[in-house]
Amino acid sequence: MQACASTQWFAVRTAAGREKAVSAQLQNKGFEEFLPLYRSRRQWSDRTKELELPLFPGYLFCRFDFSNRLPILITPGVKLVVAYGKFPAPVTDGEIESLRRAVASKAQAQPWPYLSVGQRVRIRGGSLAGVEGILLQVKNSWRMVLSVELLRRSVAVELDRTAIAPVPGTPETAWPGAFPKLSSEYSPLASESAV
Repeated sequence: MQACASTQWFAVRTAAGREKAVSAQLQNKGFEEFLPLYRSRRQWSDRTKELELPLFPGYLFCRFDFSNRLPILITPGVKLVVAYGKFPAPVTDGEIESLRRAVASKAQAQPWPYLSVGQRVRIRGGSLAGVEGILLQVKNSWRMVLSVELLRRSVAVELDRTAIAPVPGTPETAWPGAFPKLSSEYSPLASESAV
């Protein structure tokens, strides 16, 4: 395994369905790789089968020196190493360790849409299905802010994290930094001017 001081973890993009093959090839080349998998039960017309699928379809993680990435890139099934243009985009050791611990715990895990505070979201089910708003976090709960533009008023609705999904085609955050974590003293009327 290659784990000297100049190596870091990077996300490696693979061809669809080739994550396991690429993982084995990188391991055979002596690289430290990590392909987080989860178990999923799939139903076909004649049988049910339990499969091991990647938690991040089309990606795996590999530790290497970014300046010596050619052996990674020439591996069959590898499309690219995730970077910002020509600048390396390493994944922190802490994030990899968290994923390893989650996978090792055998806790129920599955891929999930990435959501961030301030992002436009839609409720997927229940009596509020289809309602859209901005995601907000107050203390340890998730809320969605619904606004009436004409009145310049908003309402925050508390909801279950599993009931929301990002709205396709919208930026990751509707108003960057607009909704930090709020204390219980927050009042939406405190900053309003008299009309």
